[in-house]
Amino acid sequence: MTCRTTPGRRRLRHALVLASLAAALACAVVAGLALGSVRIPPGEVLTILTGGAEPSPFRTIVLDVRLPRVLLGAVVGAGLAVVGTVLQALVRNRLADPFLLGISSGASAGAVLVLVLGVGSGIGAGITTTVAMPAAAFAGSLTAMALVYTLARRGGTMTGGRLVLAGVTVSYILSALTTLVLVVSARPEHFQEALFWSLGGLGSARWGTLAVPAVVLVAGTAVLMALARPLDLLLVGEEGATVLGLDTARFRAAVFVLASLVTGVMVAASGAIGFVGLLVPHAARMAVGAGHRPLLPVAALGGAVVLVTADLAARTVAAPQDIPVGVLTALIGGPFFLWLMRRRPEGAPV
Repeated sequence: MTCRTTPGRRRLRHALVLASLAAALACAVVAGLALGSVRIPPGEVLTILTGGAEPSPFRTIVLDVRLPRVLLGAVVGAGLAVVGTVLQALVRNRLADPFLLGISSGASAGAVLVLVLGVGSGIGAGITTTVAMPAAAFAGSLTAMALVYTLARRGGTMTGGRLVLAGVTVSYILSALTTLVLVVSARPEHFQEALFWSLGGLGSARWGTLAVPAVVLVAGTAVLMALARPLDLLLVGEEGATVLGLDTARFRAAVFVLASLVTGVMVAASGAIGFVGLLVPHAARMAVGAGHRPLLPVAALGGAVVLVTADLAARTVAAPQDIPVGVLTALIGGPFFLWLMRRRPEGAPV
């Protein structure tokens, strides 16, 4: 009887987790709209969102300033968490993350190159609505991922230590090159804004910046959901997946390209925000297990909650100063990464 009821219990648990995360995201969104340098009563926020007939002096703040920023935070957080979940399956290493593997740094380098070359209409909202910046970020993230994977793989094998070392090294090199390009080439009036963006922030969010990241997130997550079974097969090991009929080399290459695309577009919209793709997948697995069909939507919602909440803290902790949200996620994620390194057996694949 226990065996017959287990699938039902798992589905119920999955539904409860999704419902809880959706409720948490709704609360985080309302809090993000209500709190800031100007505090707005939550009831007033809900009235504005539902199109209340009463004119409100806070309408512009809520709809034109805070709502795009909160929604962009939800989209970027979900995208980074989904990519982190998939990368950890692809390389069979739960230390994998777009930031730690250098993919975010590669995307930043590509995006900054577009900024420096003057393609588009300036830094922030204008340029992120064009094709050039996401395309350059995608090219940079894909190049970084290919480089890290090549450096980490030796003699047909890849250990977790080599992967993390290669990722951190490539990340540092690309971050240094990005900063150098900004110092040498950026116009003085744009340097501080560009540097602030490169640290990860949502301050430039406008309605025009949401379309491309939202479409890429939805489409990318849908494709990855369709690939849930092959992703699960990778968890049993490369040989086992091959025996079960999966062309692991071709599959990994295709999903690496998709992961680089999602990461590049998210970084183009928000800058490099680290550790969301490391923290959230671990929590999601604890909640619903390792199967990717239930795991991916839970990771997406969890990432949205985490980044919206972190951005709210970045806006309010030192108000009216706006702290780059990437700084806060690094302060939280760094210690977690060190703890994970200490408890993980040397040479363990996942």
